[in-house]
Amino acid sequence: MANEEPKTVPQQITMKGGDGPLSYSKNSSLQKGVVDATKGMIIHAIANNLDMDKFCSQSSSQTFRIADFGCSIGPNTIFSMQNIIQALEQKHHENNHGNSSTILEFQLFFNDHSTNDFNTLFKSLPPSWPYFVAGVPGSFYRRLFPKSSIHIGHSSNALQWLSKVPQEVVDCKSPAYNDGSIYCRGIEKEVTKAYIAQFEKDMESFLNGRGEELVNGGLMVILMGGVPNGIPLSHTAIGKFYDLFGSCLLDLTNK
Repeated sequence: MANEEPKTVPQQITMKGGDGPLSYSKNSSLQKGVVDATKGMIIHAIANNLDMDKFCSQSSSQTFRIADFGCSIGPNTIFSMQNIIQALEQKHHENNHGNSSTILEFQLFFNDHSTNDFNTLFKSLPPSWPYFVAGVPGSFYRRLFPKSSIHIGHSSNALQWLSKVPQEVVDCKSPAYNDGSIYCRGIEKEVTKAYIAQFEKDMESFLNGRGEELVNGGLMVILMGGVPNGIPLSHTAIGKFYDLFGSCLLDLTNK
């Protein structure tokens, strides 16, 4: 029967492009709140963990290469890059008491799937931005840059997107079949195990890739949500929203 066939889900999922009222750029204030709330933490991490003297002693000019993995579109990725640059310039100034002859330059890499709306992203850059920028299409679950080429990696609100939906949860014959739900609710044991296994594989791939790309002494900043152990996601505010949103999607597809 048709309803017994394994369901398939598109693997490259990106945020809605453009700058219209339904676009991601106009509907990402929650993600912006995360960027703002963690700014101080990033400044602290760079101030206490990055050995800028090591990098800046190589020549009279130093290019810092910064990559945002899962940049999407809109202003949030730009704010994140500005926060990192501010922290680097601040530490450089403090280390040298404002007297350093080393000129800092910054090359920024914006990464997301090839279907991401990079055009809108680049149009939103400030007109006279004094930094060098490039788009890097491709999944961040693989290598994207040459070895030891990135000084700081950054990823915010992106790693919750797995590389693929576990096959077990879309196979109606599997004990892990996630019937009627658009996410891992954290209640059904087999469903949770399937998602955890996929997450562990993906995180290993992500960290292995970044481990190859980061320079010796570089930093990786990862911002992502979570819930305390023992509390199913469906019992949280965002989980209740997903339940409501999922039921609306099912009603639409059944019409």
